Amino acid sequence: MTRREPRVLVAYGTKNGSTGEIAVRVAGVLTEAGYATTVRPAGEVAESLSAYDAVVLGGALYAGRWHRDARRFARRARRAPGTRPVWLFSSGPLDGSASDRDIPPVPGVRRIADRLDAREHVAFGGRLDESARGRLARMIVRSGKGGDFRDFTAITAWAERIAHDLATVRARREEA
Repeated sequence: MTRREPRVLVAYGTKNGSTGEIAVRVAGVLTEAGYATTVRPAGEVAESLSAYDAVVLGGALYAGRWHRDARRFARRARRAPGTRPVWLFSSGPLDGSASDRDIPPVPGVRRIADRLDAREHVAFGGRLDESARGRLARMIVRSGKGGDFRDFTAITAWAERIAHDLATVRARREEA
Protein backbone atom coordinates (compact mmCIF):
# COMPACT_ATOMS: atom_id res chain seq x y z
CA MET A 1 0.00 0.00 0.00
CA THR A 2 1.39 3.38 -1.00
CA ARG A 3 1.45 5.98 1.73
CA ARG A 4 0.31 9.40 0.59
CA GLU A 5 0.88 12.76 2.15
CA PRO A 6 -2.07 13.88 4.27
CA ARG A 7 -3.94 16.72 2.53
CA VAL A 8 -4.73 19.88 4.45
CA LEU A 9 -6.86 22.80 3.32
CA VAL A 10 -6.14 26.22 4.81
CA ALA A 11 -9.09 28.48 3.93
CA TYR A 12 -9.64 32.06 5.02
CA GLY A 13 -11.96 35.03 4.77
CA THR A 14 -10.28 38.43 4.53
CA LYS A 15 -11.08 41.95 3.43
CA ASN A 16 -7.70 43.63 3.34
CA GLY A 17 -5.34 40.64 3.04
CA SER A 18 -3.99 40.36 6.58
CA THR A 19 -5.83 37.12 7.36
CA GLY A 20 -4.70 35.68 4.04
CA GLU A 21 -1.09 36.36 4.97
CA ILE A 22 -1.60 34.50 8.26
CA ALA A 23 -3.12 31.59 6.32
CA VAL A 24 -0.13 31.53 3.96
CA ARG A 25 2.24 31.28 6.95
CA VAL A 26 0.19 28.43 8.47
CA ALA A 27 0.17 26.61 5.12
CA GLY A 28 3.92 27.09 4.74
CA VAL A 29 4.61 25.50 8.12
CA LEU A 30 2.33 22.56 7.33
CA THR A 31 3.98 22.08 3.93
CA GLU A 32 7.42 22.08 5.55
CA ALA A 33 6.15 19.42 7.97
CA GLY A 34 5.31 17.16 5.03
CA TYR A 35 1.63 17.83 4.43
CA ALA A 36 0.16 18.43 0.99
CA THR A 37 -1.28 21.83 1.79
CA THR A 38 -3.63 24.02 -0.23
CA VAL A 39 -4.28 27.61 0.83
CA ARG A 40 -7.28 29.40 -0.68
CA PRO A 41 -9.75 32.19 0.02
CA ALA A 42 -12.79 30.52 1.59
CA GLY A 43 -15.09 32.02 -1.03
CA GLU A 44 -13.13 30.31 -3.81
CA VAL A 45 -13.16 26.76 -2.41
CA ALA A 46 -15.48 24.91 -4.77
CA GLU A 47 -14.22 21.34 -4.46
CA SER A 48 -15.54 18.82 -1.97
CA LEU A 49 -13.94 18.88 1.43
CA SER A 50 -13.75 15.09 1.27
CA ALA A 51 -10.55 15.64 -0.73
CA TYR A 52 -8.85 16.82 2.47
CA ASP A 53 -7.77 15.05 5.65
CA ALA A 54 -7.85 18.23 7.77
CA VAL A 55 -9.02 21.85 7.54
CA VAL A 56 -7.71 25.08 9.02
CA LEU A 57 -10.20 27.94 8.69
CA GLY A 58 -9.47 31.55 9.48
CA GLY A 59 -11.59 34.64 9.46
CA ALA A 60 -10.97 38.32 9.87
CA LEU A 61 -13.02 39.92 12.62
CA TYR A 62 -14.99 43.04 11.82
CA ALA A 63 -17.26 44.57 14.45
CA GLY A 64 -17.32 41.29 16.37
CA ARG A 65 -18.21 39.10 13.36
CA TRP A 66 -16.14 36.78 11.26
CA HIS A 67 -15.73 37.60 7.58
CA ARG A 68 -18.75 36.47 5.54
CA ASP A 69 -16.74 34.05 3.37
CA ALA A 70 -15.40 32.24 6.46
CA ARG A 71 -18.92 31.94 7.91
CA ARG A 72 -20.29 30.54 4.63
CA PHE A 73 -17.42 28.10 4.34
CA ALA A 74 -18.09 26.89 7.90
CA ARG A 75 -21.74 26.19 7.03
CA ARG A 76 -20.66 24.18 4.02
CA ALA A 77 -18.01 22.31 6.03
CA ARG A 78 -20.63 21.34 8.59
CA ARG A 79 -22.65 19.59 5.88
CA ALA A 80 -19.61 17.87 4.30
CA PRO A 81 -19.58 14.10 4.64
CA GLY A 82 -16.92 12.47 6.78
CA THR A 83 -15.06 13.72 9.76
CA ARG A 84 -11.77 15.52 9.64
CA PRO A 85 -9.95 17.56 12.27
CA VAL A 86 -10.62 21.30 12.08
CA TRP A 87 -8.70 24.21 13.56
CA LEU A 88 -9.95 27.81 13.57
CA PHE A 89 -8.26 31.17 13.86
CA SER A 90 -9.45 34.75 13.98
CA SER A 91 -7.47 37.86 13.19
CA GLY A 92 -8.43 41.29 14.13
CA PRO A 93 -7.53 42.82 17.45
CA LEU A 94 -5.80 46.07 16.55
CA ASP A 95 -3.64 46.12 19.62
CA GLY A 96 -1.24 43.79 21.41
CA SER A 97 -3.95 41.95 23.34
CA ALA A 98 -3.76 38.78 21.22
CA SER A 99 -0.06 38.45 22.07
CA ASP A 100 -0.63 39.20 25.75
CA ARG A 101 -3.38 36.67 26.49
CA ASP A 102 -5.73 34.11 25.02
CA ILE A 103 -8.73 35.83 23.52
CA PRO A 104 -11.88 33.70 23.49
CA PRO A 105 -13.76 33.44 20.21
CA VAL A 106 -16.61 35.87 19.62
CA PRO A 107 -20.04 34.21 20.06
CA GLY A 108 -20.57 33.48 16.35
CA VAL A 109 -17.16 31.83 16.05
CA ARG A 110 -17.79 29.89 19.27
CA ARG A 111 -20.93 28.43 17.66
CA ILE A 112 -18.97 27.54 14.53
CA ALA A 113 -16.27 25.87 16.64
CA ASP A 114 -18.90 23.82 18.44
CA ARG A 115 -20.70 22.82 15.24
CA LEU A 116 -17.48 21.77 13.51
CA ASP A 117 -16.09 20.14 16.66
CA ALA A 118 -12.97 22.27 16.17
CA ARG A 119 -9.89 21.12 18.00
CA GLU A 120 -8.85 24.67 18.77
CA HIS A 121 -9.51 28.33 18.10
CA VAL A 122 -6.88 31.01 18.46
CA ALA A 123 -7.00 34.77 17.91
CA PHE A 124 -4.11 36.65 16.36
CA GLY A 125 -3.64 40.37 16.12
CA GLY A 126 -4.67 41.98 12.87
CA ARG A 127 -3.28 44.56 10.51
CA LEU A 128 -4.90 47.74 9.30
CA ASP A 129 -2.91 50.21 7.22
CA GLU A 130 -3.35 53.03 4.71
CA SER A 131 -4.36 50.60 1.94
CA ALA A 132 -7.40 49.38 3.92
CA ARG A 133 -10.72 49.38 2.11
CA GLY A 134 -13.78 50.91 3.67
CA ARG A 135 -14.56 54.26 5.19
CA LEU A 136 -14.50 53.02 8.79
CA ALA A 137 -11.16 51.28 8.28
CA ARG A 138 -9.60 54.43 6.85
CA MET A 139 -10.98 56.46 9.77
CA ILE A 140 -9.38 54.04 12.24
CA VAL A 141 -6.03 54.34 10.48
CA ARG A 142 -6.24 58.16 10.36
CA SER A 143 -7.01 58.23 14.09
CA GLY A 144 -3.68 56.51 14.75
CA LYS A 145 -5.13 53.17 15.80
CA GLY A 146 -3.97 51.21 12.76
CA GLY A 147 -0.84 49.15 12.50
CA ASP A 148 0.34 45.57 12.19
CA PHE A 149 -0.29 43.59 15.36
CA ARG A 150 0.29 40.11 13.93
CA ASP A 151 2.79 37.94 15.82
CA PHE A 152 4.28 35.62 13.21
CA THR A 153 6.30 33.77 15.85
CA ALA A 154 3.05 32.82 17.61
CA ILE A 155 1.39 31.98 14.28
CA THR A 156 4.28 29.69 13.36
CA ALA A 157 4.21 27.98 16.77
CA TRP A 158 0.46 27.37 16.43
CA ALA A 159 0.90 25.87 12.96
CA GLU A 160 3.67 23.63 14.32
CA ARG A 161 1.24 22.38 17.01
CA ILE A 162 -1.27 21.55 14.28
CA ALA A 163 1.42 19.62 12.39
CA HIS A 164 2.27 17.72 15.56
CA ASP A 165 -1.40 16.93 16.23
CA LEU A 166 -1.83 15.69 12.65
CA ALA A 167 1.23 13.47 12.99
CA THR A 168 -0.22 11.99 16.18
CA VAL A 169 -3.58 11.31 14.47
CA ARG A 170 -1.78 9.71 11.53
CA ALA A 171 0.36 7.48 13.78
CA ARG A 172 -2.72 6.25 15.65
CA ARG A 173 -4.47 5.39 12.39
CA GLU A 174 -1.44 3.48 11.15
CA GLU A 175 -1.26 1.50 14.42
CA ALA A 176 -4.93 0.52 14.18
